[in-house]
Amino acid sequence: MSSSDIFIGETIGTAILVLLGGGVCAAVTLKRSKAHNAGWVAVTFGWGFAVLTGAYIASGVSGAHLNPAVTLGLAIQGGTPWGDVPLYLASQLLGAMIGAVLVWAVYYGQFHAHLTDHEIVADQPAEEGMVDQSTAPKAGPVLGVFSTGPEIRNAVQNVVTEIIATAVLILAILTQGLNDDGNGLGPLGALITSLVVVGIGLSLGGPTGYAINPVRDLGPRIVHALLPLPNKGGSDWGYAWVPVVGPLIGGALAGGLYNLAFA
Repeated sequence: MSSSDIFIGETIGTAILVLLGGGVCAAVTLKRSKAHNAGWVAVTFGWGFAVLTGAYIASGVSGAHLNPAVTLGLAIQGGTPWGDVPLYLASQLLGAMIGAVLVWAVYYGQFHAHLTDHEIVADQPAEEGMVDQSTAPKAGPVLGVFSTGPEIRNAVQNVVTEIIATAVLILAILTQGLNDDGNGLGPLGALITSLVVVGIGLSLGGPTGYAINPVRDLGPRIVHALLPLPNKGGSDWGYAWVPVVGPLIGGALAGGLYNLAFA
């Protein structure tokens, strides 16, 4: 697999993943959206279908990692050369940022209607439509469209949650290779992975919003910080390390466990 294959597949696949996943978060969050308040089940299935679509698009080009935790787990397991890891990670981060910008473009009117709604911004200090960043809350009113945040802010619990949830995902991906005499599940693997993501969201997503993918959180969080959205509030950088470190540890543990138990 060439460097250009990895770059193209991971960039486009991750962009589609974040576009559809962030899109369902926007649809549920923003007041002028037809899907406003559709709920957690809609979010979990939306992210599952986002994984399915991104994986199908990229699988024949780059292998459709779309997630640094997947790349790390596969590198430890031996399925991905370590020399390719930096390119995978950089391409995934770029794709995640592109996907987040596309969510903003699709919901441009809804973002501005939501963030200028008196009920949404009444408690936030504003001047000429922009929040005073020195007094901004840690998490702005639309940050959840872009990135995750905990319901109970406890760093140890939050990291452990992300580690466990990500380890489940990566083990499910790695063990697909044990099927069909080591040939994996082929195109069916993307469907199984997407259903695992839905299951993780329904079962383990409540505490932190189940990032289980460092770039899915970090890329859109960077975009949130840069976008010219009125009254957008803070990007909660104090929490940003959790959905990066937790999934990477989970991916590494899953890769090591696979080698111990299944290889």
